[in-house]
Amino acid sequence: MIDNGARLPIIESLILSSPEPLPSRKIADIVEGVTVRDVDEAVELLNRKYLDSDLSFRIRKIAGGYQVYIIEDYARYVEELLSHRRNIRLTRAALETLAIIAYRQPVTKIDVESIRGVASDSVIHTLLERKLVTLAGRSETVGRPLLYKTADEFLKFFNLASLEDLPRMEEIEELLASRDSDTQQRLPLIAQNIGLPSRDPVEADPEDTVESSEGEPVDAVNGTGDSDFIPLDQPTEETADVSNDRECLDEVESVEKTGF
Repeated sequence: MIDNGARLPIIESLILSSPEPLPSRKIADIVEGVTVRDVDEAVELLNRKYLDSDLSFRIRKIAGGYQVYIIEDYARYVEELLSHRRNIRLTRAALETLAIIAYRQPVTKIDVESIRGVASDSVIHTLLERKLVTLAGRSETVGRPLLYKTADEFLKFFNLASLEDLPRMEEIEELLASRDSDTQQRLPLIAQNIGLPSRDPVEADPEDTVESSEGEPVDAVNGTGDSDFIPLDQPTEETADVSNDRECLDEVESVEKTGF
């Protein structure tokens, strides 16, 4: 019979801290004086204590070992939390850095920065914190800089069985080329819709329009019903008449002064 006062918390801590199902035999090997049967009895006692305390978890036997699990009443809250974590998006800088490491690993920070053209210290630090990349030793070059490679979490994040499932560079180039081709085919249609720059259409104000001699509305600003603009450097008929009158006056003044 297991000693509740001493060994029960030890067995509980081992099961709680194990990331994988922990076999009874492994627990018995670690805890001195405990048999496999004692471990099974301890798990029953722990589950009874959890039930009496109305706790949200229990211990179950799965895959040949013991593991803590959340009971069904609270499982949906945990699933929502984990789904939010999986839906965390990487920034553009993180994706660029991660792609360089994935396709050229092991790679140094200097190599990453030479390709991106910007400093990548903070980005690599973020990827290390998220366990998407890990250290792969040191380079044999001058200074022996650290080498980086993708971690197992990288495969889980992108649902890849191995690095061999990464798309080949030829496939990426073909995808980009097809996208550029589609964009170029849409450009003429877009250009036709855009047309030449013009004034924004404004609803005509009755006070800004007058009627021509034929009774047709005329733009009071342009003086014509046409939409064409008169170039600023081209004299209108009105300005030409004013210029001619000025020349005539100058000739009259010249005759009066000379007497010719």
